Amino acid sequence: MLNVQKLIPRGAGLAAALLKRAASVELDWDVRQKSRFEATDSQGRQIGVFLPRGSVVRGGDVLVAEDGSLIAVTAALQPVLEVRACAEHGSPFDLLRAAYHLGNRHVALELQPDHLKLEPDHVLADMLRQRHLIVSETRSAFEPEGGAYAPGAHAHGHDHGHDHGHDHGHDHGHAHDDHAGHDHGHGKHSH
Repeated sequence: MLNVQKLIPRGAGLAAALLKRAASVELDWDVRQKSRFEATDSQGRQIGVFLPRGSVVRGGDVLVAEDGSLIAVTAALQPVLEVRACAEHGSPFDLLRAAYHLGNRHVALELQPDHLKLEPDHVLADMLRQRHLIVSETRSAFEPEGGAYAPGAHAHGHDHGHDHGHDHGHDHGHAHDDHAGHDHGHGKHSH
């Protein structure tokens, strides 16, 4: 079995030629939300994935095996419910309200501009239909939101361009005077 202990979010920084030659693995959400799992890649190799606890694997991420080989992850098609606002009797606000109520129930949700996706649940589907939303069963890749407090949610997928290693215990109030973009005409600021 080939061990994998490293993940490159969205394959960031990898050359297109390397990604084109990489093996691939198709995984559904149930597997991708685990930090430890086994799978078989497109080259028939058994891989054992051991990522830091709380890690989530997204479609487009690249796993790095212990031998240096790359394995591109694809989000597998899986059964999902698509929820849309009813054009005749509803409004986009109905969809926003549904996202709020589902979030309150800690339901994993994928948010799209015109619809929501969630894993099949007939009780939730009935509740949503009673709110005049259109709920349809389909097969699709499922990439739910990480949530503000999910482990690793802040670190995955993007960089804000600032250092998270600094000491949060000191006062930042004095550090931004140079960047205020204006001059009071007396050289020094008095506080």
